[in-house]
Amino acid sequence: MRLKMKQVLLAALTVTMAGASIGCSSGSGEEKKEEGKSGIQLVNGKFDPPVTITTVRGLPAAATFKNGETIDDNVHSRWVKEKLGIEIKNLWSVVNTNNAYDTKLKLALSANEPMPDVVTATGEMARLLIESGRFQDAGVLFDKYASETWKKAMSEDPTVWYEFSKDGKRYGIPQLDYDYNNDPVMWLRADWLKTLNLNPPNTIAEYEQVLDAFTNKDPDGDGQKNTFGLSVGFKKSYGNHFGVSWLFGSYGSIPGSWAKQADGTLAYGSVQPGVKEGLAKLKSWVAKGYIPQEAPVWDEAKAGSFVSAGKAGSFTGPYWSEAWPMGDLTKNNPKAELTTATLPAGENGKVTHFATHPYAGAVFINKEMKNPEIFFTYANYLFDNFADPKAGSEYENGWHKGYDWDMVDGKVTNDLAKIPGGGVRVFFYSLLNQGPRIPSQNIKALVNLGKNGKPETPYERYWSQLAPAIEIQSSGNVWNQRENRRMNEFTGGSTPTMTDKGDYLNKLEMETFSKIVFGNESVDAFDKFVETWKSQGGDAITKEVNEWYKSVAK
Repeated sequence: MRLKMKQVLLAALTVTMAGASIGCSSGSGEEKKEEGKSGIQLVNGKFDPPVTITTVRGLPAAATFKNGETIDDNVHSRWVKEKLGIEIKNLWSVVNTNNAYDTKLKLALSANEPMPDVVTATGEMARLLIESGRFQDAGVLFDKYASETWKKAMSEDPTVWYEFSKDGKRYGIPQLDYDYNNDPVMWLRADWLKTLNLNPPNTIAEYEQVLDAFTNKDPDGDGQKNTFGLSVGFKKSYGNHFGVSWLFGSYGSIPGSWAKQADGTLAYGSVQPGVKEGLAKLKSWVAKGYIPQEAPVWDEAKAGSFVSAGKAGSFTGPYWSEAWPMGDLTKNNPKAELTTATLPAGENGKVTHFATHPYAGAVFINKEMKNPEIFFTYANYLFDNFADPKAGSEYENGWHKGYDWDMVDGKVTNDLAKIPGGGVRVFFYSLLNQGPRIPSQNIKALVNLGKNGKPETPYERYWSQLAPAIEIQSSGNVWNQRENRRMNEFTGGSTPTMTDKGDYLNKLEMETFSKIVFGNESVDAFDKFVETWKSQGGDAITKEVNEWYKSVAK
């Protein structure tokens, strides 16, 4: 069943796979000796007697249960106790809507209530945990206890530690996510291209020809001038994964993102000269009718639905965008066809586009936890066996039969709708939120499916059931343009001046850009914006950002 919020869940589904061998630290005799000294010991990979690890939970709305189970007693928690001798005890849990988890955790922290052994957090909540002084240097523990599989996965992007580092210590262990999952590609109405005898564009100049044809040459054949070349929403950003980061990037800067300069310092993209050129190009597209006038108040959902309604012929977004936010296109018009392409290059072949770091929050370990190796025994097992299951292993088809996989008509299925009694995603029950993730694995599996035409591993077999042909195609586009991706180099949360002036400056930025592109403001209004931004807090923010960067990028 295709889910609306696929940008969150689609990548998460891949972790429904599992392997077989036991994993605990490096399994060395020295570590076993240490465990014995601390009053706990592993016997054949299992703590005997059993041990307890405490936590708190903020469950996503997508987490469901069957057979009367709960987050406190479910197939995963029972399996962990049976397999590893670890009992997971939740001090409390909430469904994490309207930031309920952060709210409850903040209250517990401010009231100086006892903290659990392990806590997951992101954003402001993560910073509060770091500043509380109640959590260990998790980086030291990771270096000591993490398995080689986990360490190798973490090493794919060492900057994932930056957000959770302070004064030379790594307080949070990043929860790895799938890399490339938000990299945008060019989405096009393939049937419109055929009707107008056009090919997918390789350059921005060629793309402008497509925009003009989609706008002015009646691609839907209804005899009316009622279509647009590009549907895009600028309510949130001009440079995110659903924006036109690639257009600005062709001029050297991405709005809303901090980039490393030649001298090694970070600079804010929105105030760089290249953005002015990008705004001028966008303004010309709006003037020619290529982009709807409502785009400044649209988000990605509205922009995608505009494509689904048959009103626009191109869109930029991640490889899964055909499911969301364009999911109703073929429902509204069964004859409609989509295709994807790499993002078009600017002058001199320059292409740069938005990308995100492969992590989502972090795990924090309480200073009062006497035996943190318990957590690593658990997490190592997941990474060593669940992240990339081997053919013939105990869990090659999924976490638990009858829950996230089953045999139906003699074949393995991971389709929740086909599993007797309904399926559930067991990874939501784990202490790693959505299970163990190797950042590059997801995109490589999809690319291999495209190249080979069939799955060659259990992990690829799972994706072959899930991903339609258009997503496999667009994943290839993502991979082929991987050298052009640029991530925001600042992940340090809000600096003091950001907290004080950030909302004002962000509002100023968005209003100025929209007035230039969609209003009567001259492109030269950008220069005044830059001057105001710098004098009203931007210079101070830049100083603070670089102080942070210098402290973590060692």
